[in-house]
Amino acid sequence: MGDANSATAEIEPDSADERLRRWRLVLGGESGGEGTGRALGGADAGMDAALGALYGGDGKSGDMSRTGGLGASAPGVARWLGDIRTYFPASVVQVMQRDAIDRLGLAALLLEPEMLEAVEADVHLVGTLLSLNKAMPETTRSTARAVVRKVVEDLEKRLATRTRATLTGALDRSARVNRPRHHDIDWNRTIRANLKHYVPEYRTVVPERLIGYGRAAQAVKKEVILCIDQSGSMASSVVYASVFGAVLASMRSLATRLVVFDTAVVDLTEELADPVDVLFGTQLGGGTDINRALAYCQSRVTRPADTIVVLISDLYEGGIRNEMLARVAAMKASGVQFVTLLALSDEGAPAYDHEHAAALAALGAPAFACTPDLFPEVMAAAMEKRPLPVPETAA
Repeated sequence: MGDANSATAEIEPDSADERLRRWRLVLGGESGGEGTGRALGGADAGMDAALGALYGGDGKSGDMSRTGGLGASAPGVARWLGDIRTYFPASVVQVMQRDAIDRLGLAALLLEPEMLEAVEADVHLVGTLLSLNKAMPETTRSTARAVVRKVVEDLEKRLATRTRATLTGALDRSARVNRPRHHDIDWNRTIRANLKHYVPEYRTVVPERLIGYGRAAQAVKKEVILCIDQSGSMASSVVYASVFGAVLASMRSLATRLVVFDTAVVDLTEELADPVDVLFGTQLGGGTDINRALAYCQSRVTRPADTIVVLISDLYEGGIRNEMLARVAAMKASGVQFVTLLALSDEGAPAYDHEHAAALAALGAPAFACTPDLFPEVMAAAMEKRPLPVPETAA
């Protein structure tokens, strides 16, 4: 017992001190730490200064009670970016960078090459750069493309292999044949098609017609049209959709078209070989005319039964609502598989037009937010014409 008490006595002061340290970093303040009485030194002081520059005071540059803020100085911000990369892991750095852009209005500083070289690149930073694309000077453009390319390549490594494998399997299964080899028989569909041939005395079905899975080489080429809303709120979705568009375009068994829109419609299919070119061909912001975009997509459908249209939009329609819904209904009636994604990102469901989402759901096109990891499964279900893996919270 004596040894146990001694061990507890040795641990508790350290544990209490660690708790005070953490509270001091959370609360900030002067050396007293908002009543904690805990002073900071060394790396802790540097961490506290980096946090205070962003989150201290009222969040406006130049008025930070903890450290005086970042101000609008590019050298000061560059030093701060270096500090947070020293003190925090990459995932935290990315969050702090996003907060700095939002809270301190630092987006304009990203137009400077030195700043871009200092930041930790992620999907949200790419979205910010794309929104600044038209204002970007030539001296910054090459650096910005390098930042965007790094993020795109990382996403492709994460998503491409699984996407190709999932969709190749779906294409194999969607090519049904009536004289299958034994290991290619689709027993569920075969039994359903032959229920009238049930033999009671043997208590089994004697099939007259076998239905089997075909191979991808035998399948009719599927057509995929990605129709992407490029309003400012859809930045992350545009990035992910561009990467997926390039992956789908690399599959010989698919014919992929990529269309982006605001109040105008731009077909970026010719750029699909390089998703970085696709991204720099977008123009985030502006209004939204979904009806006009769907009219263009509808005009490009040549084989409805083998076509999947994926609308990625928050559904805030600035065009003609009834025509938009009529186009969706007409495409579905012709045999098109129509998928509506409110977002294609890791953030979950964004703000969206609930009335339009409910109207699409009534047409058999449920609208839901989709993570990048779920997207291959959604596309596979659409290719096989089976129910989509719709989250319970979907419209």
